[in-house]
Amino acid sequence: MESNSQAGRNYSVASAVRALRARAASINLGRSRGAAATAAAPVLEQELQHELQDQQAAELRSAPTHLSLVTEPPEQPAEGAPDGKPPKRRSRIKPALVLLLLMLLSLFAWWLVRESQTSSMQAQFFTGLARKISYKVEPGPSNAIRFPSDSPYDERLGYANLPDYLAKLKGHDYVIASQARLSPKMIELADMGLFATYREKTQVGLEIFDDKQQPLFSARFPERVYGGFDATPLPLIQSLLFIENRELLDTTYPKRNPAVEWDRFSKAVFDKSLHVVTGADKRSAGGSTLATQIEKYRHSPDGRTNSLSDKLRQMVSASLRAYQDGEDTTMARRQIVVDYINTVPLSAKLGYGEVNGIGDGMWVWYGRNFDDLNRALRGAIDTPDAALAYKEALSLFIAQRRPAHYLGAGSDDLEELTNVHLRVLAQAGVITPKLRDLATSQKLHPASGTGVAPPAANSFTTRKASNAVRTHLAGLLGDSRLYNVDRLDLAVASTLNAEAQKAVTARLRGLRDVESATAAGLTGKGMLGNGDPANVVYSFTLIERGADANYLRVQTDNYDQPLDINEGAKLDLGSTAKLRTLVTYMDIVDQLHKRYAQMTPVELKKVVLDPKDRMSQWGVEYFQGLKASADRGLAPMLEAAFERKYSASPGESFFTGGGLHTFGNFSKLDDSKIMTVRQALRQSTNLVFVRMMRDVVRYYMFQLPGSSAALLADANDPRRAEYLSRFADREGREFLGKFYSKYKGKTPADAQKALLASFRPTPTRLAAVHRTVWPQGTLAEFGAFINDNLPSANEVPADRIARMYETYAPAAMSLSDRGYVSSLHPLELWVVGYLRSNKDAGWKQVADASVKERQDVYSWLFNTHRKHAQDKRIAGLIEVEAFLKIHAQWKSMGYPFDSLVPSYATTLGASADRPAALAEMMGIIVNNGMRKPVQRIDSLHFAKGTPYETLVKHAKADKFEQVIAPEVAQAVSEAIRGVVSDGTAKRVKAAFVAADGSIIAVGGKTGTGDQRFDVYGGGGRLIESRFVNRSATFVFNIGERFFGSMTAYVHGPDSENYDFTSALPVQLLTVLAPTLMPMIDPEAAAKQKAAAEAAAAAGAAAKVAKAEADAAPGAVVKPAVVKDAVAKPAGEGEAVVKPVAAKPVVARPAAAKPVAEKAVVAKAAVAKPATPKAGDAAADKPKAAAKAPAADAAKPVKPVKPVQPKPKQEAPRPQVLF
Repeated sequence: MESNSQAGRNYSVASAVRALRARAASINLGRSRGAAATAAAPVLEQELQHELQDQQAAELRSAPTHLSLVTEPPEQPAEGAPDGKPPKRRSRIKPALVLLLLMLLSLFAWWLVRESQTSSMQAQFFTGLARKISYKVEPGPSNAIRFPSDSPYDERLGYANLPDYLAKLKGHDYVIASQARLSPKMIELADMGLFATYREKTQVGLEIFDDKQQPLFSARFPERVYGGFDATPLPLIQSLLFIENRELLDTTYPKRNPAVEWDRFSKAVFDKSLHVVTGADKRSAGGSTLATQIEKYRHSPDGRTNSLSDKLRQMVSASLRAYQDGEDTTMARRQIVVDYINTVPLSAKLGYGEVNGIGDGMWVWYGRNFDDLNRALRGAIDTPDAALAYKEALSLFIAQRRPAHYLGAGSDDLEELTNVHLRVLAQAGVITPKLRDLATSQKLHPASGTGVAPPAANSFTTRKASNAVRTHLAGLLGDSRLYNVDRLDLAVASTLNAEAQKAVTARLRGLRDVESATAAGLTGKGMLGNGDPANVVYSFTLIERGADANYLRVQTDNYDQPLDINEGAKLDLGSTAKLRTLVTYMDIVDQLHKRYAQMTPVELKKVVLDPKDRMSQWGVEYFQGLKASADRGLAPMLEAAFERKYSASPGESFFTGGGLHTFGNFSKLDDSKIMTVRQALRQSTNLVFVRMMRDVVRYYMFQLPGSSAALLADANDPRRAEYLSRFADREGREFLGKFYSKYKGKTPADAQKALLASFRPTPTRLAAVHRTVWPQGTLAEFGAFINDNLPSANEVPADRIARMYETYAPAAMSLSDRGYVSSLHPLELWVVGYLRSNKDAGWKQVADASVKERQDVYSWLFNTHRKHAQDKRIAGLIEVEAFLKIHAQWKSMGYPFDSLVPSYATTLGASADRPAALAEMMGIIVNNGMRKPVQRIDSLHFAKGTPYETLVKHAKADKFEQVIAPEVAQAVSEAIRGVVSDGTAKRVKAAFVAADGSIIAVGGKTGTGDQRFDVYGGGGRLIESRFVNRSATFVFNIGERFFGSMTAYVHGPDSENYDFTSALPVQLLTVLAPTLMPMIDPEAAAKQKAAAEAAAAAGAAAKVAKAEADAAPGAVVKPAVVKDAVAKPAGEGEAVVKPVAAKPVVARPAAAKPVAEKAVVAKAAVAKPATPKAGDAAADKPKAAAKAPAADAAKPVKPVKPVQPKPKQEAPRPQVLF
């Protein structure tokens, strides 16, 4: 009984507990979505715990000590069970735990729902984390920086490639001046794989600034973007949010995390899980928000989500980015919309490249102007064109899922899908039914969009300087594609002067007009003549000497094509090569000075030299002739070298370049002269420099290891065989290449036809050909070949066929002899035969297979009784080796190419050059023989305003290469000043005037190139002359700081119509002088500007005075008819007529008289006509500027009828040398 009563009590307690739990659960569940649930749950839980504790205490007090405590009520007996059997008892602890778990789950569900709506805890967490993320820029390289991995955004802007760029820049003497330092938390998150948190840039690209930080070039990608949320058309925003992220701009919860839309995310997870479990192939809807999509296409590898970890990385990174400005994400969410519209990737199009953003997408894919699009979408979209514009924009939002497909071959799919979206949008009330109908009635045509326009006129011309910097930048970074360079987040500080660059470019472009060219004095003899100015390309380079480098200030041309004439062309620049020859000549004098200056007279007498080594002979004789007290320094020796004399006679033939050549002078007056080197430099006399080059070549021939004289004198010298073998290989290769080009790609029949057309067929010739080309041919085939190809109907007897078959067999006759018999070059026969058996053979294979044959062909040379022939070949090879030495010296002076033509004609321009390379050589001369780098870029600022920010600057050089001795550079510099003062560049002598009125000295060298292909017949008769191009160049220095080059160039057959000389670029420099003076001498330019303004004011005052005088009673004044004065440089040999000042005349005015060309000094004085003197009308002097009339010139006088001036008399035009 006691046991049963105890069980009853336990059951009643358990029942009470269950009742309390049920009551608590009902209250909790009923208020789970209200605020009361939060308060009721702890109270109920506390009451339940107290009730349980009291009940257990009472039970313990009343229970017998021998009985165990039963917490579960006895089980009720089942129906039919025998009375008195005790029921089973359940534990009273388990229901309490279940109830507690249910309460906790309810609370968690409530919190989850609430957090998904408000993001309060996320806001607190991510904001706190974001506050620890920072970076700062400090001087020097950073050891606390992390660069991103490869991804579309980070690669395009250059962030991912920065380590590689910096390594390459270091190799070009650039150093890191400052760099970003990341906070420890930012480094930690980066090492975890999260994307860097900072305010990312939407529109970026390469920017180039000039030396004064003025913009020179700017590329911005995407090109068409919205500046903010309010600037974005509302229909775009509404449509985008409906398709991709409908709850993004809900303002109910300002702390909401835009990286996750929980309902869509949950559905996406469920669909994905179902797909994994069931294997269903159905596509599931994505759970990405706009924020995570931006992270994906910007920073994930290849812009794709490849795994769950990628998705989590995107979500966390997007969350941090959203909360970096605080817990309130309202503005961040609006910016996400704008960023997505501006940057969504939309595939790529040929001629434009990759397309990002709706603005660029509408232009590239549909040809829709950005402004027109915005006008259409901001108004009532109730016209067909506006509806089509909306449909096109909507289609791009849809196409971003598979842009390459939808915007290419899948345009029909895009059309159908866009129409579906239009109907859904209308059904949801986002757009009107009218807009839906107007849009669906029109078809999309993305693949045939016309937005990619050709370059604007003169776009290449106006961007030549920036293109030069971009090309140089590409070389520095190791990326040859300007497309990639333009998209970098990079600001470049260049050394160019934008003001001068634009002014010079505009001036050169203007000279393509006939009137402008005439006004600039570019017509007449030695100038453009009757040629069309529009076909002439002008290029100009100006460089400033600096302490650590030479700074490029101007580089431009008027050639409206991508090719940069200054740096990209290979031109025959004529006699400018004489300056290179002169430097080499003077460098040899320096070598002779080092070799012989310290020798005593006794030692000098013991020096043994070859008679042909005239330079060394002269050096020895120079020191032998000096008195003991004389200066044995280098400078006097260089002056003596300038006074060496050479004949200018063209009567001698020169064996050079493997053949006999003759040369002529530009002026026939020089043919009978013997001139010093200095005189020949000033007058650019060809034959003097040809003979100088011969001396230079022979000097280096005898400086080679071993004695060339002994090699040529001794027929048994073992080195002769080596030289002859090299000659055979070298010349054999030249012929082999010629024949390979002739027969490569031909069928055997075509090759045979071409071969037979090369000679007159005879039996013996045909026999030699067949046995070489078809060595395995049978006797029958041999006979048929001979008889079939003979012009005569008479067949060759069979017995003779058999004899020839044996006689001309390869084993019986050498290849060289078979070539002689056939009257063809032996290697031509060999090439035809080899290609017949190896039709796909390339040049390397042919060259490698012909090593033995090339030697065999020249085997006759190795016979000692042919010594004269051997000497000629050996001398030719030694000459080639000498030119290798000369080339090395030229290369050190900035020569741009890898070889020289081994001929004396190289001194006349046969080896070609580039204007920029000539300017670099002039820089070495100006810098006293030191080769300083030509600096185009001073600094590079990568990723400004990002955690990857790096500023790179050009390092200061510790030392420079001394290419030539300072004395040599100074002597050459002084000599080329004579070219301007008394030589072929006189007209620029007084073009540059300093602030104090003194003339800024100019030096330089002129050159004219006339490249043609001439074909000669027997007896030296000219059969054909094809014009290739014509050029004229002036390489110069101005004062002690500036130097450069000016070139005029005509390409192609049109060059036949031009006969200009180097007087043309010299005159051009004179024309450009006022444009360049603000950079060369700012003070002088300011004074000139002030003088011009004063002259203009004086002119205005004169007009006022004249008007007052005209209005005065009793005075009638008729001024002389005077045209506006225009300062125009004179043409070749042309007298200049100065305008008469605008004075009222009292007596008959004198006739206009020609005046001498005088140097211009800009002053506000009135020009007075001068009486010409003999010789004053020199063509090389610039014309004096017309002066403004004095303000007091107008005085009332008696009216007098003016007399018309007499016609202008022209002075004879002397011929201008080049």
